[in-house]
Amino acid sequence: MRNQATDRKRLHVQAIPPPSQGSDDDWDDDWDDSSTVADEPGALGSSYPDYEAAGGGASGRYHLSTRSELSLGSRGGGGHPVGHPHPPGGGGAKSSATVSRNLNRFSTFVKSGGEAFVLGEASGFVKDGDKLCVVLGPQGPEWQENPYPFQCSIEDPTKQTKFKGMKSYIAYKLVPSHTGQQVHRRYKHFDWLYGRLAEKFPVISVPHLPEKQATGRFEEDFISKRRKGLAWWMDHMCSHPVLAQCDAFQHFLTCPSTDEKAWKQGKRKAEKDEMVGANFFLTISVPTGPGASLDLQEVESQVDGFKAFTKKMDESALQLNHTANEFARKQVTGFKKEYQKVGHSFKCLSQAFELDQQTFSAGLNQAIAFTAEAYDAIGDLFADQPRQDLDPVMDLLALYQGHLANFPDIIHVQKGALTKVKESKRHVEEGKMELQKAEGIQERCNIISFATLAEINHFHKIRVRDFKSQMQHFLQQQILFFQKVTQKLEEALHKYDSV
Repeated sequence: MRNQATDRKRLHVQAIPPPSQGSDDDWDDDWDDSSTVADEPGALGSSYPDYEAAGGGASGRYHLSTRSELSLGSRGGGGHPVGHPHPPGGGGAKSSATVSRNLNRFSTFVKSGGEAFVLGEASGFVKDGDKLCVVLGPQGPEWQENPYPFQCSIEDPTKQTKFKGMKSYIAYKLVPSHTGQQVHRRYKHFDWLYGRLAEKFPVISVPHLPEKQATGRFEEDFISKRRKGLAWWMDHMCSHPVLAQCDAFQHFLTCPSTDEKAWKQGKRKAEKDEMVGANFFLTISVPTGPGASLDLQEVESQVDGFKAFTKKMDESALQLNHTANEFARKQVTGFKKEYQKVGHSFKCLSQAFELDQQTFSAGLNQAIAFTAEAYDAIGDLFADQPRQDLDPVMDLLALYQGHLANFPDIIHVQKGALTKVKESKRHVEEGKMELQKAEGIQERCNIISFATLAEINHFHKIRVRDFKSQMQHFLQQQILFFQKVTQKLEEALHKYDSV
């Protein structure tokens, strides 16, 4: 049964959940043990091969560096090398030494690589396919639309076994519309994908997965509820212009379930992705030219406004979830019990009337008995109704609470970048920094600001879409419910016509 404590646990989730601890999500049975976190090359200061010397430009790869001696204006010319990497500890990294570093090495701004990027310490090779484009739309910066939009259904959860029946798990059938080829995935596959994407995209809100459950995970209600949660998750993934086109996500959707070798190769490739940390920000391409520059004060105002909005939405979502839980509980227990108590009382009255043994009263007795049955049926309708209207609303709230939990970190990265810009401007005024270096910091902050505003814009678009659809569904189900109740009462009323 639902309760407030469960609601809070369900809604107040962490931005990036900890690794799975046992239950149905064991990792050592069919995963490639040769791939470890230590293999990942995303550490700052990594040495990258000089693809220019190797003719890398012809293969659609081009080199970007944020070190201060390179002009960010040379980001264009996709496919052509622009600049050279510096070895770790080289002189380029000292160009921003007059801008202080964040002393909290655990801050999101630092861990995401945002600080290193803004200070000009990121350098790496960006493939054309890795570029993420922000464009100017009617409402400001937005992610460039996916030219090949698609959807993916999640159906037919089935219990499967391995190791001669010693291990059981639930597999879900996924059918992406752009391939039409079904694949089967376990929850742990979703969990792995979520972890990779949450690490790779620090300024994108990766939707949270439905929470894990150690016991009762093969019960029908839990499986059905998880499938619905995964369907919402999948819809948000497919709707996002960046996440939908990510290589790891496409591998997850298209790799045949029976080809274990291909799955492990794609998994290993995703885990060795170089465009993470500070290097991720190199992949973001923003508008240039007249009218494309951002006013940082205006950006800060917009972000502050969105921060206030998410705080209020989080509070109201929690309140609505609690109210809906309480109302559902009353319908399942209280309302059902009260209506059936009324029905039982009418039944007792009809049984008392039957003792009169008068023929002309038989019709009345039967009509009252039918009324009792109607109220008993109405009680069942109340108990069944929450899964039709309130539960879907709460599922949506849970998904959006996950998004809202992501945004403080996203905003923190953008705020950290703005702080570095203000600090660099102050250093220029004090004669402690060259203007060109300060301009480089501002341009790199612009990139983070464009991406943040694009993500905020996308959030509002899907929020309007989802809540419009869900509220329509809720009210339609409410109308159908009261029509059923009315029908039961009208049927009972007509029984008295022949009395």
